[in-house]
Amino acid sequence: MRKIHCPEPLIKHNFIVHLPIMNPKYRFAYLALSFLLLFFVENVNAQSEVAPWGNIMGIRQQGQLFDFETSLNVFSKDDSKIAITAKEAQRPHYIREGNSQIVTTNIDSIYFKQTVTDEAEGTIRVNIKVNAKKDTAVDGVYFCIKLSGKDYGNGELNIKRLMNGSLMTHGFSISSPHRTFNIAFDKPAAVIMKNDIGKEDNKLFYVALTLVGMHKGDTLQNTFTIKVSGDIDKAPVNIAVNTAIQGRPFDGLGGNFRLQFPKTDPEVIDYCLDNLRVAWGRVEMPWHFWQSQENMSPADSANQAKPVVNSMLMAQRLSKKGMPIILTAWFPPTWAIIGKMNFRPVNGVWGNPLNPDKTQAIYKSITDYIVYLKAHYGVDVSMFSFNESDLGINVRVSPKEHDELIKGLGAYFVAHGLKTKMLLGDNSDATTYKFIYPTLNDPAALPYIGAISFHSWRGWDTETLQKWADAAKQINVPLIVGEGSIDAQAWGYPQIFKEPTYALEEINLYTRLLNICQPVTILQWQLTTDYSPLIGGGIFGNNEPLHPGQRFWNLKQLASTPEHLFAMPVTSSTSDVSCAALGDNDKGVYTLHLVNNGTARKLTLTGLPANLKKMHLYVTNQTSNMKETSISKPVNGAITFEMNATSYYTLIASK
Repeated sequence: MRKIHCPEPLIKHNFIVHLPIMNPKYRFAYLALSFLLLFFVENVNAQSEVAPWGNIMGIRQQGQLFDFETSLNVFSKDDSKIAITAKEAQRPHYIREGNSQIVTTNIDSIYFKQTVTDEAEGTIRVNIKVNAKKDTAVDGVYFCIKLSGKDYGNGELNIKRLMNGSLMTHGFSISSPHRTFNIAFDKPAAVIMKNDIGKEDNKLFYVALTLVGMHKGDTLQNTFTIKVSGDIDKAPVNIAVNTAIQGRPFDGLGGNFRLQFPKTDPEVIDYCLDNLRVAWGRVEMPWHFWQSQENMSPADSANQAKPVVNSMLMAQRLSKKGMPIILTAWFPPTWAIIGKMNFRPVNGVWGNPLNPDKTQAIYKSITDYIVYLKAHYGVDVSMFSFNESDLGINVRVSPKEHDELIKGLGAYFVAHGLKTKMLLGDNSDATTYKFIYPTLNDPAALPYIGAISFHSWRGWDTETLQKWADAAKQINVPLIVGEGSIDAQAWGYPQIFKEPTYALEEINLYTRLLNICQPVTILQWQLTTDYSPLIGGGIFGNNEPLHPGQRFWNLKQLASTPEHLFAMPVTSSTSDVSCAALGDNDKGVYTLHLVNNGTARKLTLTGLPANLKKMHLYVTNQTSNMKETSISKPVNGAITFEMNATSYYTLIASK
């Protein structure tokens, strides 16, 4: 990034400029702006959307999100590299204190503490403190704000005051016909404006925290007051369901039960299994403990190694509840891999490849485990997988090797009398769909595939998710979301699990997955201590009494879906309301899941059978825990009710 002076047309005596956001000639321009501080109001409800890595994603007013995105940026000395705060880019720490959300993180030796405080309706205060732990030759540290062209295209840039005629500023505002964004600085700062690479209708404003390198022990800070305003979209929402078409079956919510915390796992698992209808279970095969040495007897390990015994008991408990069991291996024994075991990435590469010289011994070891589990614990394993082998967590294979493994191990299962099938994929993310293509197009592999699986950590756009739905349809097997949630790094900042923002985003994704992918189950990661939907009980050091959080009530509401319904087409008139429909015309049972990501508004649902008799409507949000609310019977297949802001609704109806 190269800095140039502001074009002359921007600097006017009245400091009001009509700024066409699409115009590329304003790239890399310094701006001189100012803005007055805003008032303070006590007892403000949480409204800022702060990602746990520090980026502010917007401000809510009456539930509607006025979105923008901030980040902290460090420019290299020659501007050739920009390091920014982003998801999974650092190792941040997140906490909430009242109306404030605090994130501490670092980019190399530059450490940040960002405190975001909700001040008044539509107004937040952002304090950023910077500390250098060693001498750092950089060309600037910046607080960056990204505004979308969709909301601010051709907006009016308001430059209110210059600092002594210089290029330093106290703030700026941009107004479009429907939205206004204002930011004021406590201390004057230089601002660089540029177009977003690849999305030039978006505008980036880099507010300088410093324009020079930092020496060890240097500290600096600035405080920014941000206010948004504009139209609140309260237009009625129309949801249309087509009950004439029955798609793929949905068995219900599933769960992962990989045991990692002996002190707290039992109580969490008990609570979840006692209070949720869990339809599928995924457990670990502790392969490293099962057969740590190639020449050892695995049966001896099964009687002695606690991880093996506990995992088998977990599988048995789930199996007795009638759940299909997925068995997944994470850590392989050293004899089965090439090289030294990689528990962390080496040169950016995770995991270890399997040793091709040990192929038959590997097949035998895994098969022996499944046979032992059946003989001694009465568990039939429905499907087997290596966890995230596309990435290497912790066995790494190529797409072609994955195809060969499915055929080879699948045939070995059959030869030894097992009905266990292989999971195709069990990928780390939806984005890595090409990993399954060699197997998907290999007819010889199809007899051994029980289902296709991916994990929902990344890749939520409709086009990507649709590829997984198409793959399952192509070979006519179920689709499974093997690990369901939204942030794989959230274990590092567990307070985020208590935030309504996280809960709403998670259930919104699940609703979209149901609608787009039509999975047979979504397996929550996890129904144990790890990423737990419960709070307290010693989980992550929280010693308050164990109790369900908003995420748990979302899961319970989803799990209330009656068994064995089929996906049905459903559409929403607005992107702010996600929806999924399930039903069975023979049973006369229907379920609608609706997530309102915006303000309170009226919803009209059409397309239901006119002869429905029983109607139950549940809502979960910050103040309601799967609360049943009254609803009128449909008139000519249509129902109308008022939705609360930022809420998750489930309608269950039957004849």
